[in-house]
Amino acid sequence: MPFERARLCLVRRLGSTSAVNSLRILVVGSLLVSFVLGTAACDRNEQGTTTITVAAVDFTRDMERLVDDFRRTHPRVRVKFDFLPESVLRNRLSRDIADEDGRYDVVSIGPWEVPIWASRGWLTRLDSRAGRGDYDVQDFIPVVRAALSYRKGLYAVPYYGESSLLMYRKDLLAKAGLTMPRRPTWRQVAELAAKLHDPRRGIAGICLRGGPFWLDLLPLNTVILTFGGRWFDEEWNPRLTSPETKRAVRFYVDLVRRSGEPRAFEAGPAECQAAMLEGKAALVYDSTSFAGRFEDPRISTVAGKLGYAPAPVERTDSSGWLWTWALAIPVTSQRPEAAWDFVSWATSRRYVKLYGERLGWVGVPPGSRLSTYRLPQYRGAARAFLQPTLDAINAVDLTRPGLHRQPWTGTSYVGIPEYAGLGGRVAEEISAAIAGRQSVDEALARAQIFANDVVDGGGYRDRTGVRPDPYRPDP
Repeated sequence: MPFERARLCLVRRLGSTSAVNSLRILVVGSLLVSFVLGTAACDRNEQGTTTITVAAVDFTRDMERLVDDFRRTHPRVRVKFDFLPESVLRNRLSRDIADEDGRYDVVSIGPWEVPIWASRGWLTRLDSRAGRGDYDVQDFIPVVRAALSYRKGLYAVPYYGESSLLMYRKDLLAKAGLTMPRRPTWRQVAELAAKLHDPRRGIAGICLRGGPFWLDLLPLNTVILTFGGRWFDEEWNPRLTSPETKRAVRFYVDLVRRSGEPRAFEAGPAECQAAMLEGKAALVYDSTSFAGRFEDPRISTVAGKLGYAPAPVERTDSSGWLWTWALAIPVTSQRPEAAWDFVSWATSRRYVKLYGERLGWVGVPPGSRLSTYRLPQYRGAARAFLQPTLDAINAVDLTRPGLHRQPWTGTSYVGIPEYAGLGGRVAEEISAAIAGRQSVDEALARAQIFANDVVDGGGYRDRTGVRPDPYRPDP
Protein backbone atom coordinates (compact mmCIF):
# COMPACT_ATOMS: atom_id res chain seq x y z
CA MET A 1 0.00 0.00 0.00
CA PRO A 2 1.28 3.54 -0.62
CA PHE A 3 1.21 4.47 3.08
CA GLU A 4 3.28 1.39 4.04
CA ARG A 5 5.84 2.04 1.27
CA ALA A 6 6.20 5.63 2.54
CA ARG A 7 6.72 4.34 6.11
CA LEU A 8 9.51 1.92 5.02
CA CYS A 9 11.16 4.69 3.05
CA LEU A 10 11.21 6.86 6.18
CA VAL A 11 12.70 3.97 8.22
CA ARG A 12 15.56 3.56 5.73
CA ARG A 13 16.28 7.27 5.68
CA LEU A 14 15.94 7.94 9.43
CA GLY A 15 17.66 4.72 10.42
CA SER A 16 15.14 3.27 12.88
CA THR A 17 11.48 2.67 13.57
CA SER A 18 11.74 4.69 16.80
CA ALA A 19 12.77 7.71 14.82
CA VAL A 20 9.73 7.29 12.61
CA ASN A 21 7.54 7.02 15.70
CA SER A 22 9.03 10.26 17.01
CA LEU A 23 8.30 11.92 13.72
CA ARG A 24 4.76 10.53 13.87
CA ILE A 25 4.27 12.12 17.31
CA LEU A 26 5.55 15.42 15.96
CA VAL A 27 3.17 15.31 12.99
CA VAL A 28 0.17 14.38 15.14
CA GLY A 29 1.03 17.16 17.56
CA SER A 30 1.22 19.65 14.71
CA LEU A 31 -2.14 18.49 13.44
CA LEU A 32 -3.69 18.89 16.90
CA VAL A 33 -2.33 22.43 17.19
CA SER A 34 -3.71 23.23 13.75
CA PHE A 35 -7.09 21.75 14.73
CA VAL A 36 -7.27 23.77 17.93
CA LEU A 37 -6.30 26.98 16.15
CA GLY A 38 -8.78 26.25 13.37
CA THR A 39 -11.55 25.56 15.86
CA ALA A 40 -10.80 28.79 17.66
CA ALA A 41 -10.95 30.67 14.38
CA CYS A 42 -14.22 28.94 13.57
CA ASP A 43 -15.57 29.85 17.01
CA ARG A 44 -14.60 33.47 16.45
CA ASN A 45 -16.42 33.41 13.14
CA GLU A 46 -19.55 31.83 14.71
CA GLN A 47 -19.43 34.40 17.53
CA GLY A 48 -19.73 37.13 14.90
CA THR A 49 -22.82 35.51 13.36
CA THR A 50 -26.34 35.74 14.76
CA THR A 51 -28.87 33.01 13.99
CA ILE A 52 -32.57 33.77 14.17
CA THR A 53 -35.42 31.30 13.87
CA VAL A 54 -38.61 32.26 12.03
CA ALA A 55 -41.86 30.40 12.68
CA ALA A 56 -44.17 31.03 9.75
CA VAL A 57 -47.40 29.71 8.32
CA ASP A 58 -46.67 27.12 5.66
CA PHE A 59 -48.03 29.02 2.66
CA THR A 60 -45.50 31.85 3.08
CA ARG A 61 -42.55 29.68 2.02
CA ASP A 62 -41.61 32.18 -0.67
CA MET A 63 -39.68 34.05 2.01
CA GLU A 64 -37.20 31.20 2.04
CA ARG A 65 -36.86 31.31 -1.74
CA LEU A 66 -35.85 34.97 -1.55
CA VAL A 67 -33.83 34.98 1.66
CA ASP A 68 -30.51 35.01 -0.24
CA ASP A 69 -31.23 38.70 -0.87
CA PHE A 70 -31.47 39.26 2.88
CA ARG A 71 -28.20 37.42 3.44
CA ARG A 72 -26.43 39.68 0.96
CA THR A 73 -27.40 42.78 2.91
CA HIS A 74 -27.09 41.12 6.34
CA PRO A 75 -24.13 38.70 6.02
CA ARG A 76 -23.83 38.25 9.79
CA VAL A 77 -27.43 37.09 10.26
CA ARG A 78 -28.39 33.50 9.53
CA VAL A 79 -32.09 32.65 9.15
CA LYS A 80 -33.64 29.30 10.02
CA PHE A 81 -37.25 28.72 8.97
CA ASP A 82 -39.89 26.57 10.60
CA PHE A 83 -42.94 26.49 8.29
CA LEU A 84 -46.02 24.97 9.90
CA PRO A 85 -49.75 24.51 9.18
CA GLU A 86 -51.92 27.18 10.79
CA SER A 87 -53.31 25.06 13.62
CA VAL A 88 -49.93 23.60 14.52
CA LEU A 89 -48.23 26.99 14.29
CA ARG A 90 -50.76 28.71 16.57
CA ASN A 91 -50.56 26.04 19.27
CA ARG A 92 -46.78 25.83 19.19
CA LEU A 93 -46.27 29.58 19.34
CA SER A 94 -48.59 30.16 22.28
CA ARG A 95 -46.83 27.42 24.27
CA ASP A 96 -43.36 28.64 23.33
CA ILE A 97 -44.02 32.23 24.35
CA ALA A 98 -46.04 31.43 27.48
CA ASP A 99 -43.35 29.01 28.68
CA GLU A 100 -40.61 31.54 27.80
CA ASP A 101 -38.75 28.93 25.77
CA GLY A 102 -37.39 31.55 23.38
CA ARG A 103 -37.23 29.11 20.48
CA TYR A 104 -38.49 31.66 17.95
CA ASP A 105 -37.30 35.16 17.16
CA VAL A 106 -39.93 35.99 14.53
CA VAL A 107 -43.48 34.63 14.45
CA SER A 108 -46.38 34.72 11.99
CA ILE A 109 -49.61 35.82 13.67
CA GLY A 110 -52.87 37.54 12.71
CA PRO A 111 -55.23 40.22 14.04
CA TRP A 112 -56.93 37.74 16.39
CA GLU A 113 -53.67 37.08 18.24
CA VAL A 114 -52.17 40.59 18.24
CA PRO A 115 -54.37 42.35 20.83
CA ILE A 116 -54.60 39.27 23.05
CA TRP A 117 -50.89 38.53 23.03
CA ALA A 118 -49.93 42.20 23.33
CA SER A 119 -52.20 42.57 26.38
CA ARG A 120 -50.36 39.65 27.99
CA GLY A 121 -46.98 41.24 27.34
CA TRP A 122 -45.91 38.54 24.89
CA LEU A 123 -45.01 40.80 21.95
CA THR A 124 -42.35 43.45 21.36
CA ARG A 125 -43.74 46.86 20.48
CA LEU A 126 -42.38 47.82 17.06
CA ASP A 127 -43.08 51.55 16.75
CA SER A 128 -39.56 52.80 17.41
CA ARG A 129 -37.91 50.31 15.09
CA ALA A 130 -40.55 50.75 12.38
CA GLY A 131 -40.00 54.51 12.49
CA ARG A 132 -36.42 54.19 11.29
CA GLY A 133 -35.21 55.06 7.80
CA ASP A 134 -37.55 54.65 4.86
CA TYR A 135 -39.56 51.70 6.20
CA ASP A 136 -42.70 53.89 6.23
CA VAL A 137 -45.48 52.34 8.34
CA GLN A 138 -47.87 54.93 6.88
CA ASP A 139 -47.62 53.03 3.62
CA PHE A 140 -49.53 50.11 5.14
CA ILE A 141 -53.25 50.03 4.34
CA PRO A 142 -54.79 51.85 7.34
CA VAL A 143 -57.33 49.21 8.36
CA VAL A 144 -54.65 46.49 8.20
CA ARG A 145 -52.29 48.56 10.33
CA ALA A 146 -55.10 49.21 12.84
CA ALA A 147 -55.83 45.48 13.11
CA LEU A 148 -52.21 44.88 14.17
CA SER A 149 -52.16 47.63 16.79
CA TYR A 150 -53.06 47.60 20.47
CA ARG A 151 -53.52 50.68 22.65
CA LYS A 152 -51.85 52.91 20.08
CA GLY A 153 -48.87 50.60 19.71
CA LEU A 154 -47.86 48.59 16.64
CA TYR A 155 -47.07 44.98 17.54
CA ALA A 156 -46.86 43.27 14.13
CA VAL A 157 -46.41 44.29 10.51
CA PRO A 158 -48.24 42.66 7.58
CA TYR A 159 -46.66 40.21 5.19
CA TYR A 160 -49.96 40.22 3.32
CA GLY A 161 -53.57 41.22 3.97
CA GLU A 162 -56.90 39.93 2.74
CA SER A 163 -60.63 40.45 2.71
CA SER A 164 -63.18 38.29 0.91
CA LEU A 165 -64.62 38.38 -2.61
CA LEU A 166 -67.07 36.44 -4.73
CA MET A 167 -64.96 35.00 -7.56
CA TYR A 168 -66.86 33.68 -10.56
CA ARG A 169 -66.35 32.06 -13.96
CA LYS A 170 -67.31 34.68 -16.53
CA ASP A 171 -67.32 32.10 -19.30
CA LEU A 172 -69.79 29.82 -17.52
CA LEU A 173 -72.13 32.70 -16.72
CA ALA A 174 -72.00 33.91 -20.32
CA LYS A 175 -72.70 30.41 -21.65
CA ALA A 176 -75.73 30.13 -19.38
CA GLY A 177 -76.96 33.61 -20.30
CA LEU A 178 -76.45 34.89 -16.76
CA THR A 179 -75.07 38.18 -15.44
CA MET A 180 -73.34 38.81 -12.14
CA PRO A 181 -74.84 41.86 -10.38
CA ARG A 182 -72.38 44.63 -9.61
CA ARG A 183 -73.10 44.30 -5.88
CA PRO A 184 -74.70 40.87 -5.44
CA THR A 185 -76.96 39.85 -2.59
CA TRP A 186 -76.81 36.38 -1.10
CA ARG A 187 -80.23 35.62 -2.57
CA GLN A 188 -78.92 36.43 -6.05
CA VAL A 189 -75.84 34.31 -5.46
CA ALA A 190 -77.97 31.35 -4.44
CA GLU A 191 -80.00 31.67 -7.65
CA LEU A 192 -76.88 31.84 -9.79
CA ALA A 193 -75.27 28.89 -8.01
CA ALA A 194 -78.37 26.75 -8.53
CA LYS A 195 -78.38 27.47 -12.28
CA LEU A 196 -74.65 26.86 -12.67
CA HIS A 197 -74.53 23.69 -10.59
CA ASP A 198 -73.66 20.82 -12.94
CA PRO A 199 -72.56 17.68 -11.07
CA ARG A 200 -72.55 15.58 -14.25
CA ARG A 201 -69.74 17.74 -15.62
CA GLY A 202 -68.05 17.90 -12.23
CA ILE A 203 -68.77 21.60 -11.69
CA ALA A 204 -70.16 22.82 -8.37
CA GLY A 205 -72.39 25.86 -8.46
CA ILE A 206 -70.45 27.35 -5.56
CA CYS A 207 -67.60 26.30 -3.27
CA LEU A 208 -67.87 27.37 0.36
CA ARG A 209 -65.97 26.24 3.42
CA GLY A 210 -67.81 23.70 5.52
CA GLY A 211 -65.03 21.97 7.40
CA PRO A 212 -64.80 21.32 11.15
CA PHE A 213 -62.12 23.89 12.05
CA TRP A 214 -62.63 27.42 13.32
CA LEU A 215 -60.98 29.01 10.29
CA ASP A 216 -63.60 27.28 8.17
CA LEU A 217 -66.17 29.58 9.80
CA LEU A 218 -64.80 32.77 8.22
CA PRO A 219 -67.24 32.86 5.27
CA LEU A 220 -70.21 31.79 7.40
CA ASN A 221 -69.48 34.44 10.01
CA THR A 222 -69.73 37.18 7.38
CA VAL A 223 -73.09 35.73 6.31
CA ILE A 224 -74.29 35.78 9.92
CA LEU A 225 -73.27 39.43 10.27
CA THR A 226 -74.88 40.65 7.07
CA PHE A 227 -78.12 38.78 7.94
CA GLY A 228 -78.23 40.68 11.23
CA GLY A 229 -77.01 37.85 13.43
CA ARG A 230 -74.09 37.73 15.86
CA TRP A 231 -72.26 35.46 18.27
CA PHE A 232 -72.69 37.66 21.35
CA ASP A 233 -74.52 40.85 22.24
CA GLU A 234 -72.88 43.80 24.00
CA GLU A 235 -73.29 42.17 27.41
CA TRP A 236 -71.68 38.92 26.25
CA ASN A 237 -74.95 37.01 26.04
CA PRO A 238 -74.65 34.32 23.34
CA ARG A 239 -76.93 34.95 20.36
CA LEU A 240 -76.30 31.82 18.33
CA THR A 241 -79.94 30.77 18.55
CA SER A 242 -81.39 34.17 17.70
CA PRO A 243 -83.80 34.26 14.71
CA GLU A 244 -81.29 36.24 12.62
CA THR A 245 -78.41 33.85 13.28
CA LYS A 246 -80.59 30.81 12.63
CA ARG A 247 -81.79 32.27 9.35
CA ALA A 248 -78.22 32.97 8.22
CA VAL A 249 -76.91 29.52 9.10
CA ARG A 250 -79.89 27.77 7.52
CA PHE A 251 -79.34 29.76 4.35
CA TYR A 252 -75.62 28.87 4.26
CA VAL A 253 -76.13 25.17 4.98
CA ASP A 254 -78.94 24.88 2.42
CA LEU A 255 -76.86 26.66 -0.23
CA VAL A 256 -73.90 24.34 0.27
CA ARG A 257 -76.04 21.22 0.34
CA ARG A 258 -77.94 22.13 -2.83
CA SER A 259 -75.31 23.78 -4.98
CA GLY A 260 -72.00 23.20 -3.25
CA GLU A 261 -68.97 21.03 -3.84
CA PRO A 262 -68.90 17.29 -3.04
CA ARG A 263 -68.09 16.53 0.60
CA ALA A 264 -68.46 20.19 1.51
CA PHE A 265 -68.48 19.21 5.19
CA GLU A 266 -64.73 18.59 4.87
CA ALA A 267 -63.88 21.63 2.76
CA GLY A 268 -61.55 24.35 3.95
CA PRO A 269 -59.70 27.11 2.11
CA ALA A 270 -57.32 24.70 0.36
CA GLU A 271 -60.18 22.62 -1.05
CA CYS A 272 -62.08 25.66 -2.36
CA GLN A 273 -58.92 27.07 -3.89
CA ALA A 274 -58.17 23.77 -5.60
CA ALA A 275 -61.73 23.47 -6.90
CA MET A 276 -61.48 26.76 -8.76
CA LEU A 277 -57.90 26.20 -9.94
CA GLU A 278 -59.01 22.92 -11.51
CA GLY A 279 -62.15 24.38 -13.05
CA LYS A 280 -64.50 22.45 -10.76
CA ALA A 281 -66.45 25.41 -9.35
CA ALA A 282 -68.44 28.18 -10.97
CA LEU A 283 -68.38 30.45 -7.91
CA VAL A 284 -66.11 30.69 -4.89
CA TYR A 285 -66.64 33.02 -1.96
CA ASP A 286 -63.36 33.18 -0.09
CA SER A 287 -60.13 35.09 0.46
CA THR A 288 -59.02 37.88 -1.86
CA SER A 289 -55.53 36.38 -1.65
CA PHE A 290 -56.70 33.46 -3.80
CA ALA A 291 -56.94 35.74 -6.83
CA GLY A 292 -53.21 35.82 -7.53
CA ARG A 293 -53.12 32.03 -7.83
CA PHE A 294 -56.32 31.91 -9.86
CA GLU A 295 -54.81 34.31 -12.41
CA ASP A 296 -51.45 32.54 -12.66
CA PRO A 297 -51.50 30.46 -15.87
CA ARG A 298 -48.64 28.33 -14.60
CA ILE A 299 -50.91 26.68 -12.02
CA SER A 300 -54.48 27.67 -12.93
CA THR A 301 -56.81 26.28 -15.59
CA VAL A 302 -59.10 29.32 -15.28
CA ALA A 303 -56.62 32.21 -15.56
CA GLY A 304 -58.22 35.06 -17.48
CA LYS A 305 -61.72 33.60 -17.15
CA LEU A 306 -62.69 35.07 -13.78
CA GLY A 307 -64.64 38.04 -12.56
CA TYR A 308 -64.53 39.50 -9.05
CA ALA A 309 -67.53 40.87 -7.15
CA PRO A 310 -67.79 42.27 -3.62
CA ALA A 311 -68.71 39.99 -0.75
CA PRO A 312 -72.46 39.32 -1.04
CA VAL A 313 -74.75 41.15 1.38
CA GLU A 314 -78.23 40.88 2.86
CA ARG A 315 -78.86 43.77 5.27
CA THR A 316 -75.49 45.54 5.43
CA ASP A 317 -73.68 47.67 2.85
CA SER A 318 -70.60 45.43 2.87
CA SER A 319 -69.68 42.13 4.48
CA GLY A 320 -66.06 41.21 3.73
CA TRP A 321 -63.77 39.95 6.45
CA LEU A 322 -60.28 41.18 7.30
CA TRP A 323 -57.30 38.96 7.98
CA THR A 324 -53.58 39.41 7.67
CA TRP A 325 -50.62 37.16 8.20
CA ALA A 326 -48.13 39.43 9.89
CA LEU A 327 -44.67 39.15 11.43
CA ALA A 328 -44.05 39.90 15.08
CA ILE A 329 -41.15 39.60 17.54
CA PRO A 330 -41.92 37.79 20.81
CA VAL A 331 -40.46 39.30 23.97
CA THR A 332 -38.68 36.00 24.57
CA SER A 333 -36.37 36.56 21.59
CA GLN A 334 -32.74 37.09 22.61
CA ARG A 335 -31.96 38.68 19.24
CA PRO A 336 -34.62 41.38 18.70
CA GLU A 337 -32.43 43.64 16.52
CA ALA A 338 -31.54 40.85 14.10
CA ALA A 339 -35.18 39.75 14.20
CA TRP A 340 -36.28 43.24 13.21
CA ASP A 341 -33.73 43.29 10.39
CA PHE A 342 -35.49 40.27 8.93
CA VAL A 343 -39.03 41.46 9.65
CA SER A 344 -38.40 44.83 8.06
CA TRP A 345 -36.87 43.17 4.99
CA ALA A 346 -39.76 40.68 4.49
CA THR A 347 -42.41 43.41 4.79
CA SER A 348 -40.63 46.14 2.85
CA ARG A 349 -41.28 47.77 -0.50
CA ARG A 350 -37.97 46.29 -1.63
CA TYR A 351 -39.28 42.79 -0.90
CA VAL A 352 -42.43 43.40 -2.95
CA LYS A 353 -40.35 44.40 -5.97
CA LEU A 354 -37.94 41.51 -5.44
CA TYR A 355 -40.84 39.07 -5.31
CA GLY A 356 -42.34 40.40 -8.52
CA GLU A 357 -39.06 40.35 -10.42
CA ARG A 358 -38.05 36.84 -9.35
CA LEU A 359 -41.27 34.93 -8.65
CA GLY A 360 -43.83 36.74 -10.79
CA TRP A 361 -45.85 39.91 -10.31
CA VAL A 362 -49.27 38.25 -10.22
CA GLY A 363 -48.36 36.43 -7.00
CA VAL A 364 -46.94 39.41 -5.09
CA PRO A 365 -48.17 39.38 -1.45
CA PRO A 366 -51.28 41.58 -1.64
CA GLY A 367 -53.19 43.72 0.80
CA SER A 368 -50.36 45.18 2.86
CA ARG A 369 -48.75 48.27 1.30
CA LEU A 370 -50.53 51.03 -0.62
CA SER A 371 -47.44 51.52 -2.78
CA THR A 372 -47.81 47.97 -4.14
CA TYR A 373 -51.01 49.07 -5.88
CA ARG A 374 -49.18 51.89 -7.65
CA LEU A 375 -46.47 49.70 -9.20
CA PRO A 376 -47.00 49.52 -12.99
CA GLN A 377 -45.82 45.91 -13.17
CA TYR A 378 -48.26 44.80 -10.49
CA ARG A 379 -51.11 46.85 -11.90
CA GLY A 380 -50.64 45.10 -15.21
CA ALA A 381 -50.36 41.58 -13.84
CA ALA A 382 -53.15 41.95 -11.26
CA ARG A 383 -55.50 44.17 -13.25
CA ALA A 384 -58.40 41.69 -12.99
CA PHE A 385 -58.50 41.70 -9.18
CA LEU A 386 -56.37 44.64 -8.03
CA GLN A 387 -59.13 47.21 -7.48
CA PRO A 388 -61.73 44.73 -6.16
CA THR A 389 -59.20 43.55 -3.56
CA LEU A 390 -58.29 47.06 -2.44
CA ASP A 391 -61.95 48.11 -2.33
CA ALA A 392 -62.87 45.04 -0.26
CA ILE A 393 -60.16 45.69 2.33
CA ASN A 394 -60.97 49.39 2.59
CA ALA A 395 -64.69 48.64 3.08
CA VAL A 396 -64.07 46.66 6.29
CA ASP A 397 -65.40 48.12 9.55
CA LEU A 398 -63.38 46.51 12.34
CA THR A 399 -65.50 47.82 15.19
CA ARG A 400 -68.99 47.24 13.79
CA PRO A 401 -68.93 44.81 10.86
CA GLY A 402 -72.61 43.86 11.23
CA LEU A 403 -75.80 45.61 12.29
CA HIS A 404 -74.96 45.62 15.99
CA ARG A 405 -72.20 46.88 18.20
CA GLN A 406 -69.95 44.19 19.63
CA PRO A 407 -67.65 44.14 22.69
CA TRP A 408 -64.57 43.22 20.65
CA THR A 409 -62.92 44.29 17.41
CA GLY A 410 -62.89 41.91 14.47
CA THR A 411 -64.94 40.85 11.48
CA SER A 412 -65.20 37.08 11.34
CA TYR A 413 -63.98 35.87 14.71
CA VAL A 414 -64.62 36.67 18.36
CA GLY A 415 -61.70 38.55 19.91
CA ILE A 416 -61.22 36.44 23.03
CA PRO A 417 -58.55 33.83 23.81
CA GLU A 418 -61.13 31.05 24.06
CA TYR A 419 -62.40 31.55 20.52
CA ALA A 420 -60.07 29.02 18.90
CA GLY A 421 -61.54 26.26 21.03
CA LEU A 422 -65.09 27.59 20.92
CA GLY A 423 -64.93 28.21 17.18
CA GLY A 424 -63.64 24.71 16.59
CA ARG A 425 -66.52 23.14 18.51
CA VAL A 426 -69.09 25.27 16.72
CA ALA A 427 -67.50 24.50 13.34
CA GLU A 428 -67.83 20.77 14.06
CA GLU A 429 -71.55 21.22 14.70
CA ILE A 430 -72.08 23.25 11.51
CA SER A 431 -70.07 20.73 9.53
CA ALA A 432 -72.28 17.93 10.89
CA ALA A 433 -75.36 19.87 9.74
CA ILE A 434 -73.87 20.25 6.25
CA ALA A 435 -73.20 16.51 6.21
CA GLY A 436 -76.85 15.88 7.12
CA ARG A 437 -76.07 14.27 10.47
CA GLN A 438 -78.16 16.82 12.37
CA SER A 439 -80.38 19.84 11.77
CA VAL A 440 -79.21 23.45 11.87
CA ASP A 441 -81.35 24.05 14.97
CA GLU A 442 -79.67 21.15 16.74
CA ALA A 443 -76.23 22.42 15.76
CA LEU A 444 -76.94 25.93 17.01
CA ALA A 445 -78.51 24.71 20.24
CA ARG A 446 -75.25 22.93 21.06
CA ALA A 447 -73.23 25.96 19.92
CA GLN A 448 -75.24 28.16 22.29
CA ILE A 449 -74.36 25.88 25.21
CA PHE A 450 -70.66 25.99 24.29
CA ALA A 451 -70.74 29.79 24.08
CA ASN A 452 -72.47 30.08 27.46
CA ASP A 453 -69.82 27.88 29.04
CA VAL A 454 -67.07 30.11 27.64
CA VAL A 455 -68.48 33.43 28.86
CA ASP A 456 -69.37 32.01 32.26
CA GLY A 457 -66.01 30.31 32.70
CA GLY A 458 -64.09 33.34 31.49
CA GLY A 459 -65.98 35.87 33.57
CA TYR A 460 -67.13 37.87 30.58
CA ARG A 461 -70.42 38.76 32.29
CA ASP A 462 -70.92 40.30 35.69
CA ARG A 463 -73.80 41.81 37.60
CA THR A 464 -73.15 45.33 36.36
CA GLY A 465 -73.45 44.49 32.67
CA VAL A 466 -70.68 44.91 30.11
CA ARG A 467 -67.28 43.52 31.01
CA PRO A 468 -64.48 45.89 29.89
CA ASP A 469 -62.70 44.32 26.96
CA PRO A 470 -58.92 44.28 27.42
CA TYR A 471 -58.30 42.88 23.92
CA ARG A 472 -59.70 45.65 21.76
CA PRO A 473 -57.06 46.91 19.30
CA ASP A 474 -57.03 50.47 18.03
CA PRO A 475 -59.98 51.29 15.75
